[in-house]
Amino acid sequence: MSASSSERVKESADRPRLPAASSEALEAFLDGLRGRNASPGTLVEYRRHATEFLMFLSDRGAAWQSPDRATVRTYLSTLAERGLAASSVAGRLAAIRSLYRHALRLGRIDRDPMAGVRAPRRPSRLPRVLSVDEAEQLVTAPKRLAARDEALARRDAAMLELLYATGMRISELASLTIDRVDLRRRRLRVIGKGTKERELLFGDPAASALRGYLDTARPVLAARHAHATADRGSVALFLNATGTPLSARGARMVIERWVAVIGAPDRTSPHTLRHSFATHLLEGGADLRVVQELLGHANLQTTQIYTHLSDAALRSAYREAHPRAGRGPSGRSGR
Repeated sequence: MSASSSERVKESADRPRLPAASSEALEAFLDGLRGRNASPGTLVEYRRHATEFLMFLSDRGAAWQSPDRATVRTYLSTLAERGLAASSVAGRLAAIRSLYRHALRLGRIDRDPMAGVRAPRRPSRLPRVLSVDEAEQLVTAPKRLAARDEALARRDAAMLELLYATGMRISELASLTIDRVDLRRRRLRVIGKGTKERELLFGDPAASALRGYLDTARPVLAARHAHATADRGSVALFLNATGTPLSARGARMVIERWVAVIGAPDRTSPHTLRHSFATHLLEGGADLRVVQELLGHANLQTTQIYTHLSDAALRSAYREAHPRAGRGPSGRSGR
């Protein structure tokens, strides 16, 4: 049995055993998601969340096709008792709603039992954004600070510069292959959510860091893996310390390590560079739809959160700089 086959068998063994009817509906639903090019992460998350709810119904002897409102409320109460955040509850409800909408379209159920069920209100919290100076401190850290492994330092510099220059997701960065990067034209192609491809631009600092990595560091890392030419290590852009392709989890750990090294502000994560990229573009005068295209957002409303971030930065700058910004009797902060 191959490794992939054994992994599938283990995965099936680890899943809760659903009744046949609900299991069939779930698999049909997931097949529908695959047909719409849902990402592997979405499939895993939706399977987990939908299975949890269907098992909840099964344990209580409730038919999956028509749980009553009281049963659904009891389920939501169990989530609250577990201390789940509003966003986590909303994610579960999104999966369950999608399952029932799919079942309704296929005629498996007569009505949608989730219609009218509301997710808990999420607290409005804007994402963390670095200032231009903070972003520069982070992305230039591997070049400024002494490193025990020069090849890894060059790799890290290229990763950080590209994340901030393009606004791509950490998963998109990890999946980059050499053939998708055009150094001469300062462009690259990434595969985003829903396997949608988009083209991104980057400037001279990222190009310089990437060239330094490709010319001198990547060959060193590739040589550390005896079979690099026989697997994806021959085409993956970023390699780990042993010369094999860097995973998304590994890439995230690389960025988090540099965040810790320079003492970046609280809640700074790899995704913070994506938020910062979008906000700094808007503050520099970029059109919102251009930013939407670069981020790969399907809906403009998703991108509009960065206009709020940009407005907040403008208000802060105004309060700090204008002598009559209303900070006190004299218009000054009293310092």
